[in-house]
Amino acid sequence: MWGTLRQWSSRFRSQDSLKGWLRDGLAGFSLASMNIPQVLGYARIAGMPAVTGLYTVLLPLVAFAAFGSSRHLVVAADSATAAIFSSALSTMAPSGSAHYMALVSMVALLSAGFLLVARLFRLGFLADFLSRTVLVGFMAGVGVQVGVVMAFDMLGLTPHSHHPLYQALELVEHLPDAVPLAVLVSIFVSVALACGNRFLPHYPWALVAVVGSISASWLADGHAHHLALVGPVAGGLPAFALPWVGWDELLALLPVATSCVFVMIAQSAATARAAANQFEETVDENSDILGLSAANAVAAFSGSFAVNGSPTQTAMAIRAGATSQRAQLMFAFVTFCVLLFFTKPLQFLPRCVLGAIVFNVAIGMIQIRALQRIKQESPGEFGLAMITAATVVGLGVEQGIFIAIALSLFRHVRHSYMPHSMVLKEDAATGALEAQPVTANALSETGLVIYRFCADIFYANCNHFIQDLRTLTSDAQSHIKCIVVDASAITDVDYSAAIAVKTSIAELHQKGVRVIFGRVSSYLKADMDRHHISEILGEENIFPQLHTALAEARLHTHG
Repeated sequence: MWGTLRQWSSRFRSQDSLKGWLRDGLAGFSLASMNIPQVLGYARIAGMPAVTGLYTVLLPLVAFAAFGSSRHLVVAADSATAAIFSSALSTMAPSGSAHYMALVSMVALLSAGFLLVARLFRLGFLADFLSRTVLVGFMAGVGVQVGVVMAFDMLGLTPHSHHPLYQALELVEHLPDAVPLAVLVSIFVSVALACGNRFLPHYPWALVAVVGSISASWLADGHAHHLALVGPVAGGLPAFALPWVGWDELLALLPVATSCVFVMIAQSAATARAAANQFEETVDENSDILGLSAANAVAAFSGSFAVNGSPTQTAMAIRAGATSQRAQLMFAFVTFCVLLFFTKPLQFLPRCVLGAIVFNVAIGMIQIRALQRIKQESPGEFGLAMITAATVVGLGVEQGIFIAIALSLFRHVRHSYMPHSMVLKEDAATGALEAQPVTANALSETGLVIYRFCADIFYANCNHFIQDLRTLTSDAQSHIKCIVVDASAITDVDYSAAIAVKTSIAELHQKGVRVIFGRVSSYLKADMDRHHISEILGEENIFPQLHTALAEARLHTHG
């Protein structure tokens, strides 16, 4: 505990200049102006009173800032987790009722417990399976999805579907019903934000838009001009209590909390990793899981609902100029002040203005230049990014995350399944070993083949290894006396592959071909001993260096 506090203190003392504090403070104030109205909408998705949305950006922000590692991740209300538990709990109790609120808070508490267990088992490694390519695609898909939703508010419309594709079709269908004034205000705000962020990027233009639109709506009576407003919001600080539910209900909530936790870990890791890549920083995913656990625990005790790392709000924080969690602490402080003194003005904020602000952020999440670079340098990986984006838009954020992980794993397995292999031959001009294709009777020098397999040998690719050795000795007139396997890229051999390797070595011995392994690491040697490959090969044919293996092979071929 004290170690965490010391780490927190040192993290906030870093870059401790007055300019840095002022920049993050202003960014946090601007972030609050954009996100406070937005979390009211998330409370509506969650089926909770509007004020509980504000509670998600009070103590949970502070808790994550204390225990998380990401400098940019905003942990607050999120539509993905809100949709998961609201759809499940709405069948157990009426939305907004005291019983429903207790169930929702218990989901947050159970999620905190599961996240703590995940931290103890160090499940943050799951983020390592998210490649930069699919992260770009994931963020682009989220940007499109959020942009479609925000387009409804910009046009003065209300979506009735929760599916992104259906929402897009519904938007096109109801375009004739758009409110003209809402469209004009949205266009004006969007253009103003785009120009402001382009020419004076360090000014809080979103804050100016929020304050200006609230003032104008109050003076001109937005309702009278058919503008949809945020509406009344209750004030006051949360009352702290432990949520109580029946034992049977607790068991019924376990799968709901489990689903939320999977989404929390994956989405938060994806968002934090994407932000870190943008600023060439590093994150400790296990610390972030601990931060998520703490954030959900305080959300549960303060009568709120489960929180998650939000891609949209994190993008807003970056757009506002935030450089550390100090901005999120300012966000929490502004929320504290709003809850005590300023909930009344929020009711005059036009939804079209909020929609235009979030829409501009969503567009910024689509990194066109990064996608173009990926397409130019690696068309295959560009396809993976597009599949990830399409999954997010077509199926949803949570499904998109798991598809992103699956695609990253698929890409890795594909490279391991079909690794490069080659015959090495000395170049006459330079004396260096150069790669050549594996062909029948290919020789590195008289009577000798130097063969390199560029991956670990496991059950899926061991046939490739064996087929290469058979190809090299397939010629009936073969003059190969010795094959030296350059094992520099091989660190592991599993049980299935070991059986195949031993069979192949025995076949080569029957043909009178000696097999020598060079550049054998301690890891590979341990596997070879455990699987009895060393016994069949012979200890005299295993060398830690390639040059000693070649020297032994040349003695054999020229002896």
